[in-house]
Amino acid sequence: MMRRVGILGGMGPEATVLLMQKIIAAVPARDDADHIPLIVDQNSQVPSRIARLIEGRGDDPAPVLVAMAQRLEVAGAEALAMPCNTAHHYADEIRAAVRIPFLDMVAASAQAARRLAQTGAKVGLLASPAVARVGLFDRALGAVGLSVIHPEDGAGMLAAIRSIKAHGPNDDARAALLGQSQALLAKGAQVQLIACTEFSLIPDAVSPEVQAIDTLDVLVAEVVRFARLSG
Repeated sequence: MMRRVGILGGMGPEATVLLMQKIIAAVPARDDADHIPLIVDQNSQVPSRIARLIEGRGDDPAPVLVAMAQRLEVAGAEALAMPCNTAHHYADEIRAAVRIPFLDMVAASAQAARRLAQTGAKVGLLASPAVARVGLFDRALGAVGLSVIHPEDGAGMLAAIRSIKAHGPNDDARAALLGQSQALLAKGAQVQLIACTEFSLIPDAVSPEVQAIDTLDVLVAEVVRFARLSG
């Protein structure tokens, strides 16, 4: 019997669906019952993390995320996963509100980067500028002996993210991601984290010369590992 995982979704909706597709693909199955049971809160009404963290306006996402986590726990989830890197800024509030484990995509991705990079190496971060502002991956990667290089063109990254949210994967967003990936490589970031789940929709746009880790793939592995462990 597999353990049930609750998904705090909707940030954005396509990324949540992609997570579910990847979880399905990651499990060898002969029938429906072989797949991992999920409870998904596809809540597209979570207040904007970008507005709150970059622009200093809008409602606080934390109470909404906490309420989602509590609903998922009551519904029978035995662990929680959240396919949004920026929203992990509120992970401590979520953990404090529930009794079940929170599968931390940021911490697990830092460990994945450490397996590829030597101590002291620079890791490129392909993410929203909100992630840089709150130092989310700076702390996680620093804890495993790695340093972070953020894209210089934060505005360009943000424009690409908004473009994907509005129009889905598109050539302009791909070009922006490739350009920033190449720029990070030029600064010594051979290992790069795809650390925005909008960019997880266009992972092939990252420079082919780097070792790329998609944080969404890391989260998939965490979900599968948890679900398949016996209680």
